[in-house]
Amino acid sequence: MKISTLALIGFGEAGTILGQELAARGIQVCCYDRLLDDASARAAMHDKALQHGVQPRDSMAAAVVGADVVMSAVTAGSALLVATDVAQHLGAGQIFMDINSVAPATKQAAQQAVEASGAHYIDTAVMAPVPPQRLQVPMLLGGAHAAELAEALQALGMNARAVAEQVGVASAIKMCRSIMIKGLEALTTECLSTARQYGAEEAVLASLHKSFPAMGWDAQFPHYLISRVAEHGRRRAEEMEEVARTAADVGVTPHMSDAIVQTQRGLVDAMQERGLHYAELEPFDWTALVDQLYPRQN
Repeated sequence: MKISTLALIGFGEAGTILGQELAARGIQVCCYDRLLDDASARAAMHDKALQHGVQPRDSMAAAVVGADVVMSAVTAGSALLVATDVAQHLGAGQIFMDINSVAPATKQAAQQAVEASGAHYIDTAVMAPVPPQRLQVPMLLGGAHAAELAEALQALGMNARAVAEQVGVASAIKMCRSIMIKGLEALTTECLSTARQYGAEEAVLASLHKSFPAMGWDAQFPHYLISRVAEHGRRRAEEMEEVARTAADVGVTPHMSDAIVQTQRGLVDAMQERGLHYAELEPFDWTALVDQLYPRQN
C-alpha cells in the first residue's frame, strides 16, 4: 500500500498538525472542515489550511474524491454522523481512517456504513496528545487492512501499529485508558479547587509528591492536568460519554466515567459563565483560574 493523497475531515488541533507534517513529507493533503461553511469563519479556516500546506475544499465530497486515505478527525459527538456522510462519497479501495475517540460500538456502526461503499474501515486509537509528539504520536490500528496501513504510515514516519483485525479492539484500549487519564485530570481539578479554598493546596501537593515523587506534583504536573480540562474539557466530556458507553455495553456500571463527564464539562461551563477563555489564561496557572472561578469568602 502506498499513500500519495490524503483527505482530512476536520481541521482542528490534531488534523492541523498531522496534515502539516504529512504535507511536508510530500503527501498531497486536502481538508474539509464545517467551519468552511460558516461565513464568519471561512476565510480564517481557508488561510489556516494554506499556511500549513493543506488545500481546503468547499465540500466533504470534493475532499474525499480520489484520496487514498480519508482521515476523520472530528469530535466524538460527530464521529458517527461524519462517517455516515463520508461513506456516500467513498469508492472501492479507499481507506477511511477513523481517529476519533469513541466507543467500540460506535466504531462498528461507522464500519458498516463505510464498508457498504466498498471502502476499507480502519479503527484508529490515538494514544497520547498530538501536539508534543506530532507525527510520532502513538496510534493503534484495527481492521482487516490495519497491518497494511500501519506499514504504509510507518514509511511516512508515523508511529502506527496494528493491534487487531477486528474493529473495536484499538478503541477499547483507548477508552479504558481514558478512564485513568481523563479521570486523573478531573480528580486533580476537584481536589485542588477544593484545597485552594481552605488554603491547603501547598500541603496537599507536598503530600502527593511524597507519595508519588516521580509524577511532578511539586512542579508543572498539576498545571498541565488542569490546563487540559480548561482547554479541552468539552471535547473530553464527549469522549468520556463514549467511554461510559464502552463500559455499559459490557455490563460494567460507569460510575467514574459519568462523574468525569460532569467534572470535565463543569469546569468549561463555569469558565464560560464568567467569560473566561483559555487563550487569555496562558501561560496557564491553575491557581489563577481557580481564584477567578471560586473567589474565597473572607
